[in-house]
Amino acid sequence: MLLEVQDLKKHFAVRGGGNVRAVDGVSFAVDAGQTFALVGESGCGKTTIARLLLLLEKPTGGAIRFDGQDVSTLDRKGVQGYRRQVQAVFQDPSSSLNPRLKVRMLLAEPLLAHGLGGDRTALQRRLLELLEIVGLPPGALELYPHEFSGGQRQRIAVARALALQPRLIVLDEPTSALDVSIRAQIVNLLADIQRSFGLAYVVIAHDLALVEHFSSAVGVMYLGAMAESGPSEAVFGTPRHPYTQALLGSAPRPDPDHPPAEGLIVGEIGSALAPPSGCRFHPRCPHAMPQCAQQEPVMRPMTGGDAGRAHRAACHLLDEGLAMAGVERVKDFAPTP
Repeated sequence: MLLEVQDLKKHFAVRGGGNVRAVDGVSFAVDAGQTFALVGESGCGKTTIARLLLLLEKPTGGAIRFDGQDVSTLDRKGVQGYRRQVQAVFQDPSSSLNPRLKVRMLLAEPLLAHGLGGDRTALQRRLLELLEIVGLPPGALELYPHEFSGGQRQRIAVARALALQPRLIVLDEPTSALDVSIRAQIVNLLADIQRSFGLAYVVIAHDLALVEHFSSAVGVMYLGAMAESGPSEAVFGTPRHPYTQALLGSAPRPDPDHPPAEGLIVGEIGSALAPPSGCRFHPRCPHAMPQCAQQEPVMRPMTGGDAGRAHRAACHLLDEGLAMAGVERVKDFAPTP
C-alpha cells in the first residue's frame, strides 16, 4: 500500500482551555493508481487531513505511513524526499501561483530546490515536457499567471505538481474555482495523467458528481471523524450511514421533474470544540435512538460481495445485535429515480 493513514488525530489548543478536534481518529489507505476522495460539509476536517499529509501540520496522534514508513520519524533529509514524492494542487490557482514569477520559474523552482534541474538544456527540455503534458504551448513559459484563464492557470498548477515526478498528489478542491465548462477538461486531464504515470490521488471535494465519476474509493467525514468509507460504487450505490444518504439526497440533479428529496437532515453541524456525546451525528439524525447519544459507534464492515468487505460505516443502526433486539436498521438506500 502506498499511503496508509491510521487513527489520525489533529487537535488544536484554544485560548481559555479545550481543544478543537479537527481530525479525530480517521483511517484510510490509497494504493498506486487509485483515487481516494474525502467528502463532507465544510468544517469536517478534510483540509486539515490534506495539510497533515503534506506535513504542513504535525499530527496529535495516529500515523501516516508512506511506502510502509511512518513519516513522523523522518529526519530533515527524509522529509525533503517525502515532499518530492507527495505534491499538491490547491483550490485557487490565482492564489497558489506567485504572480511575480513567469511560468518558466514557477515550473523550474521545485526542480532547482531539489537539485534536479540539470544543465540549462536539460531544464528547458523538462519544462517543455511539463507544458506538453498539461496541454499548454511552449510560449507559455514566458508569460505571467495573470495572462492565462482560470483553467489554464490550474493546468500550470498541475504541471508544477508533476515537476518532481511524485507518486501521490493531494488535490484540494481542484475544480471548484473554475467555470463549469472547464471543470470536465481538468478532471479528464487529471485522469489521463493518472493513467499515464500511475499516480495516486487524494481528492478533497464537495462536488459529489465529480467524486462519483473520478474516485476509486470515498470517505465521508462528519465533524472530524469518518462516517462511512468504501469503494465509490458501493458508497454511492448503497450508502448505509444516514449522513451519507442525506448528502446524496441533497445533491442537485439536472432534472426539473425530479421530486424533492425526503428526510434530509436539519440544523447545523456541531462544534469540534465540544463534539456531541456518542455518535456525533445523532443531534441531526432522523433515526437517532437513546444509544446514539451514549455510545460512539465504530466503523464496521458491511456484508455482501467483494465490495462489502471494504465498505464500512459507523452507525448503531447497522448493529446486528440491535436488529435482533427489534430496532429497525437503516435500509439500503437508493436515490429516487
